[in-house]
Amino acid sequence: MNLQSDDFELFGLAQGFAQDRAVLHSRWKDLQRQVHPDKFAAQGGVAQRVGMQWSVRINEAYQRLKDPLKRAAYLCELHAVPVNAENNTAMPAAFLLQQMQWREDLDQAADVQDLDKIGLQVKQARRDVLQKIEHLIDVQAAFTEAVGQVRAMMFIERFERDVDSRLDELEN
Repeated sequence: MNLQSDDFELFGLAQGFAQDRAVLHSRWKDLQRQVHPDKFAAQGGVAQRVGMQWSVRINEAYQRLKDPLKRAAYLCELHAVPVNAENNTAMPAAFLLQQMQWREDLDQAADVQDLDKIGLQVKQARRDVLQKIEHLIDVQAAFTEAVGQVRAMMFIERFERDVDSRLDELEN
């Protein structure tokens, strides 16, 4: 293993958005077994610290690879197209209109049924955006276009939390 490897190399996976979660999890467990600090107990403190560093590196990579949004952003960054969400909020125009509609619907939601309806729309949008990201990254290698979809996905995740918060308010 090489600390300079990207997450995909570290896990022995092809670079791509579509990943088998079971394979990813299995590979994570295998890697953790290889570097567990207890394996280095007889070799002293330095070897244990190195094992701990590897364990942290493997866990960070796993967290990035198992989350579709983090994985997509990471792939874009690997291909020199960073998301830069904090200073670039460009997104597809149609999605911006959808955002405004969802916000308005959320503000006007009077009951749990209204929120459930919004939640279903958002879940469908999530699936659609993930499919677009997969196609843009894995089929077209269009990382610049994928970044816009990654930003849309970031909004969707935030909005889902807002809907859940509003549900909690109505239910309590």
